[in-house]
Amino acid sequence: MRLQTLTTLSSAIIGALLMVIGNLIQAGFIFPSPYGGADIFQLSSTLQVSALLLTALVSGPRSASLAAIIYISLGLFQVPIFTMGGNCSYLFNPSFGYLAGFIPAGWFVGQCSRQNRMNDPLLFSLISIFGLIIVHACGIINIILGCLSFRWSEHLVQLIVEYSLGPFGAQLILCCAIGIVSIPLRKLLLIRS
Repeated sequence: MRLQTLTTLSSAIIGALLMVIGNLIQAGFIFPSPYGGADIFQLSSTLQVSALLLTALVSGPRSASLAAIIYISLGLFQVPIFTMGGNCSYLFNPSFGYLAGFIPAGWFVGQCSRQNRMNDPLLFSLISIFGLIIVHACGIINIILGCLSFRWSEHLVQLIVEYSLGPFGAQLILCCAIGIVSIPLRKLLLIRS
């Protein structure tokens, strides 16, 4: 029992660190250039959500949810790890609903990844997409509630476009990559499928 607790806790800490680092890295793809070398095509998202989903697929629901709680707690207590810094006033930011959605998304994706015979990259990608939808649903609910209570001056449609529709396509593409990468990581870490 103690080994399982230690494994869960260490996976959660690594997952939280992955989210911190992922928030600093702009997602993109490298393509060969017709003129030699390589071109980088940047996506309109960081690797923050991808780090959460990867943690959930590889480490399971407890580790992913705990990693999300650690990450959110660090950001709320003056560690500037969120996109626009970090402190308790972030609770009133339109993007906080997306961060809060990390917890149920991590749990759901981790729980689904622990089902019997789950070792198909397509299924893992699909599970990641559902996790991404959970994150965005929580974010959109927060935006709607914030607009109804006049917490911010921007219009509802503008906020949904900026926080959901803008990064969603890039995050969707990354879900496919996460599904593929998670399988060898699970095998490398000797996690049973």
